[in-house]
Amino acid sequence: MRSNSAPSGIVVGLVLLVGILAASTAALLIRLAYAAEGSGSAGLGLLLATVRLSAASLVLLPAWWGIRKTSLKPGALRYAVLAGIFLGAHLALWITSLAYTSIAASATIVTTNPIWVALILWLWGGEAPSRLSVAGIAVAFSGGALIAVGDTGGANAGSEPLLGDLLALGGALTVSLYLIFGREAQYRGMGVGQYVATAYVVGALTLLPTPLLLGSGYSGWPGEVYLYGLLLAFVPQLVGHTSFNWAVRWVSPTLVALVILAEPVGSSVLGYLVFGEVPGRLVLGGAAVLLVGVAGAVWGEGARSGTVRKPDGVPTRPD
Repeated sequence: MRSNSAPSGIVVGLVLLVGILAASTAALLIRLAYAAEGSGSAGLGLLLATVRLSAASLVLLPAWWGIRKTSLKPGALRYAVLAGIFLGAHLALWITSLAYTSIAASATIVTTNPIWVALILWLWGGEAPSRLSVAGIAVAFSGGALIAVGDTGGANAGSEPLLGDLLALGGALTVSLYLIFGREAQYRGMGVGQYVATAYVVGALTLLPTPLLLGSGYSGWPGEVYLYGLLLAFVPQLVGHTSFNWAVRWVSPTLVALVILAEPVGSSVLGYLVFGEVPGRLVLGGAAVLLVGVAGAVWGEGARSGTVRKPDGVPTRPD
């Protein structure tokens, strides 16, 4: 998808639309896998995360060998490996969260990663967020509180909504570290394709033993479970994530991040159409407030930076 000339705005818009549609299917595919098994569980969540990342890694593996021919600055490979570890942790936490809480709550909470990226960079590198970002963070936290309160009594909240919400929050934190370490790897000379291939392979290797450690294993699941795991690899992972990474080469990362905020909306619509899942009013209201806060934080960071830094690892989400 590389080109020497910049694509038209229509092309970029279509690619972003395809990316959003592909990414929005992740929560639905996970829920369909849980339904095929009969009930959600941490073991099945880890299996889905492993199959998803392993299949995606096999597709991108040829790009990994090119690293040997690339001149990298010190630390590039180390940061890519760290990014892969946190990518695996993100998928394990977020996919498992959907066994316990609603699609709307999980998809919205995990999309708060731009806020955590800003806070981590502030603590780690002294990159203080702008005033608009701070205000957006405060608004987002209030929205998260509304979701937590609304989830406690919602009819479609899930079996253990607070646990699911906390797992989704863990998914947001770990994907933020994945993005930050990925940015550092690319700043040190690693190409986007090589970096993604490395992170995917490391993430898959990190996840491979986890189903066995939980005693759930890789065999004995309904055939549909494996099918949905493969679809997770090819649709939201490869199509969705690749679309966002391509688009960020041509337009502001701030714009891409704002567009990605439509993903929870798409996921919630699919959840309603397929499962009839209607979140409670507090959850819907909290999700709206949270997304407004995240949008404000993203806009504030974009206004402060002003220009695109290439290659950029922020702030998208690989779901």
